[in-house]
Amino acid sequence: ILDFSWHQERARRAGLPGEKGLNIAYEAVERHAKSALANTIAIKWIREDKSVSDFTYADLQQLTSQFANVLINLGVKKGERVFTLAGRIPELYIAALGTLKTIAVFCPLFSAFGPEPIFQRLSRGDAKVLVTTSLLFEKVKPLLERLPSLQFVLLTDTAAHQDNKILSLPELMKAASVDFIIPATDPEEPALLHFTSGTTGMPKGALHVHNAV
Repeated sequence: ILDFSWHQERARRAGLPGEKGLNIAYEAVERHAKSALANTIAIKWIREDKSVSDFTYADLQQLTSQFANVLINLGVKKGERVFTLAGRIPELYIAALGTLKTIAVFCPLFSAFGPEPIFQRLSRGDAKVLVTTSLLFEKVKPLLERLPSLQFVLLTDTAAHQDNKILSLPELMKAASVDFIIPATDPEEPALLHFTSGTTGMPKGALHVHNAV
């Protein structure tokens, strides 16, 4: 602890190629996918039935780039908010890292939240996109008319789009390119939006920047 130095820790980060700043997704995935660690397991997902799926850094690079392209194709821009309402499934991490690649802001919601806590956060966070499962979407359906800024709901476990707003994430991912170049990212660019618990009043949002990596 006595030898700890922020300057030393900052020096451990790769930074974006060409000195184009700092992006959490590059530090977490991209730099490893371009190294000898490419085929190292980054995520091991154990389902309730004990079956297992492994995702290497190379896998994650492609999947998060596809998700980033999904967002770009939907018109998501820098600083706009992408929310998730899901358990700890692979799509949660793919959405988080893919969002960070685009310099949009990622906000996770606790899957046990009821409709009103979900509404409060989606509303106060000005959510543009929500990634969720068909089961958890049932909590959100009654809220849609009260959330005019929410343009798209991406369902992780449906094979077809329901309409122009409720879309199948697997279908969108199939159509998205696996190639994505992370744009220049200022280290002080907002990356993550977290909310206070709301136990003593309305939940308050706190922004964290890419430099927080």
